[in-house]
Amino acid sequence: MEQRKPSLMGKLIGDNKRYFITALVCTVFTVAIEFITPIILAETMDHYLLGEPSRMPGFVNAWIETFGGREFMASHLWIAGIALVGLNVLNGVFGYIKGRSQAIAGENVSLTLRERLYSHIQRLPYAYHVKAETGDLVQRCTSDVETVRRFLATQMMQVVNALLMVAIALGYMFSENVKITLISMIMIPGLFLFAWLFFRWVIKNFRLSDEAEGKMSAVLQENLTGVRVVRAFGQQEYEVEKFDQASADFRKKTFKLCNLLAVYWATSDLMSMLQSMMTLLACVYFAIRGEITVGGLIIFTSYIWKLLFPIRQLGRILSDAGKSKVSLDRIQEILGVPEEPEEPDTIKPSLKGDIVFDHVTFGYDSGKDVLRDMSFTIPAGKTVAILGATGSGKSTVAHLIQRLFDVKEGEIRIGGTPINQIDRYYLRSRVGLVLQEPFLYSKTLKENVAIARRDASDEEIDRAVIDAAAKGFILDSDKGFDTLVGERGVTLSGGQKQRIAIARTLMKDNDILIFDDSLSAVDTETDAQIRAALKKRGKDATTIIISHRVVTLSQADLILVMEDGKITEQGSHEQLIHSGGLYSRIFNIQSALEEEFKEEKNGYAAV
Repeated sequence: MEQRKPSLMGKLIGDNKRYFITALVCTVFTVAIEFITPIILAETMDHYLLGEPSRMPGFVNAWIETFGGREFMASHLWIAGIALVGLNVLNGVFGYIKGRSQAIAGENVSLTLRERLYSHIQRLPYAYHVKAETGDLVQRCTSDVETVRRFLATQMMQVVNALLMVAIALGYMFSENVKITLISMIMIPGLFLFAWLFFRWVIKNFRLSDEAEGKMSAVLQENLTGVRVVRAFGQQEYEVEKFDQASADFRKKTFKLCNLLAVYWATSDLMSMLQSMMTLLACVYFAIRGEITVGGLIIFTSYIWKLLFPIRQLGRILSDAGKSKVSLDRIQEILGVPEEPEEPDTIKPSLKGDIVFDHVTFGYDSGKDVLRDMSFTIPAGKTVAILGATGSGKSTVAHLIQRLFDVKEGEIRIGGTPINQIDRYYLRSRVGLVLQEPFLYSKTLKENVAIARRDASDEEIDRAVIDAAAKGFILDSDKGFDTLVGERGVTLSGGQKQRIAIARTLMKDNDILIFDDSLSAVDTETDAQIRAALKKRGKDATTIIISHRVVTLSQADLILVMEDGKITEQGSHEQLIHSGGLYSRIFNIQSALEEEFKEEKNGYAAV
């Protein structure tokens, strides 16, 4: 029989069971002490002062008899006082141990969840990250984790505390007087029902509030990430309005949640007060009739709140449990997304061979195929350029070579080995990819360049930035290599970011280099300088350059022209400019624009 896997909550508790067991034991002791205190007061009043029969267990009375019995205790009431003080001190000690154990368990749970989430997110397929909202992921890894931590650290033991208090209170009250106990339970079914209905209402609203907070976080994250674009297009007011709408939606749903909480607390308070008043009146009535003693009255008036309080708290406990369940479900949604599968049978061959696309067809989730029955060969060690209109599938080729996606039909081979037989992590470690919009970390320029090889020497870093034509602007910066880059490289120009990203890629030992329009933001002179350095440096590496700029592509050994997911032309620069196809037309347009620019420049110089 297949063994059932424990739930996420069960595993989190199981990993910290010694702390939760310690907290449970301390909870039992603190509840017991709370109930013993009124009994000592009642015993002192009834037995030692008024001579009523003792309600203490026989072994306790036998022990007291060794000291002189009731008369001794009546003349030494300070002993009862010390006992009460001692019990409360003991209660404080147990409370401290319980709180500490719960806190350690809660922080351990929080740490485990954060690390597990982060590790899992790192291993999710690229396709998941394309569709996921960063703000929502951040909220699940922070706010939802904190909700689960808070429940396990404090509120879970409150459930145990409530159950114990109700069970002990009812048991002892029934043993004292059945009639008063039944009267004390008149409102309890209503409180239970109201708490359950409240739980049903509130859990739905917790999810709506949580999702609204996630959307608000996503809007905020998107705005801060794209602050340059917002400022460049003067969209501040639009962004403020968009955030206001998300914030107002979050406020509306949270306000509804607060209203539900307010209704619950007010109604449960009213019901509890009515029940307390009925119990007090019943106690006074039966005390006058002599059916209960003064001590019994003390016990009932004390125990009624020990009975009502946990039942009244039940709604809050259930609502907190509901909120924790919602958060745990949202965390589980991420953990439930399959990671990129392990591939034990894959190999790590040399990637210095030809790259062959053999009748490859590929499409994203949108349905339409981006690449359609496409075949071409990139010779090993050569520089191959790809030109095509936006949406023709150029970047998709780069994604497929890195196995960020798997092909729908056909096959890709590197050095004769099908790409799906090559270990994906090994493949990506040997393929250097530089994007048009590179991501830079909020670190120094040196740290950004060396991030691929943290043990790199200063000489290796220096060589990489020289080949990427980046050393000049680095030395001109305020602190040179130690200049701090703003978040996502916001303090650098587009061309500077691209050159730092190229230098970073060159720090790796790459068999394949892919430049996905990553020279678009540099001038033609710097472009030529970088390509010359790359050609000299990467004689053994296969280089793929994707660009719209013909001058960038012209020195390639082979140029591929893509249109609507197919290769429509291929050849050298000289061959293609006379073909009359797309490459020739773009070359003529760019050449004419360049000549026009030169004439205007010369005209301004003459003036």
